[in-house]
Amino acid sequence: MPAPAGSRPHSEVLPAPSLKALRAMQTGGFSRRTLLRGALGAGVGLLAVEWLGGSLAFAWSAGSAAAPKVRVGTLDDLVAINPDLPIREGFPTYVPSARAFIVLVDPAIGGFQAGSDATGNGATLNVRALSQRCPHLGCRPNPCVEDFWFRCPCHQSRYDRLGTKAAGELFGPAPRGMDRFAIDVDNDGVLTVDTGTVTLGPLPVALGEPGIIPPRVEGGCT
Repeated sequence: MPAPAGSRPHSEVLPAPSLKALRAMQTGGFSRRTLLRGALGAGVGLLAVEWLGGSLAFAWSAGSAAAPKVRVGTLDDLVAINPDLPIREGFPTYVPSARAFIVLVDPAIGGFQAGSDATGNGATLNVRALSQRCPHLGCRPNPCVEDFWFRCPCHQSRYDRLGTKAAGELFGPAPRGMDRFAIDVDNDGVLTVDTGTVTLGPLPVALGEPGIIPPRVEGGCT
């Protein structure tokens, strides 16, 4: 029986499409290249989101924790909180909220004097606020009640009660004295410490020279 007009015999083989034609053909689904591009884009996007989230979290925590001006209170307040320490004699007392040591510059004057001091020296206000960070590697020095001097527990840097570093290898490796914060004392004698304004401590002074207070006793707290 003859084949209908326009039809092809079963034995006839159709020509295979060319490579160019195959590339031009619309294919279903996703190619490997498309999937790789999508995965790469998703990965980059995820990293960007994580970075942004981390940056925002850091900024939020830093902003939340920042309290540059800390109300410490009066000298009487400090004495009441630390009744066993000889604060009125010039012994430094630690204030955790300010991360600072508060110390009378001249105990003979008897108390804080009203005014402001952006330099952190504190002489005119009769009070100084010393940063808790040792200038060497950031450990916290502690005052010795026997000689009124600070000692850093990490590398044994030593400072007088006003934070001046004693010069010489015998007194540790810190390159300068303890840093100071700006302070303000109002007319009621209330001390406020500005932890956002820091003055670097002075260069070390040789024991026996002007500018450093000798320890009350030799070998205290050893």
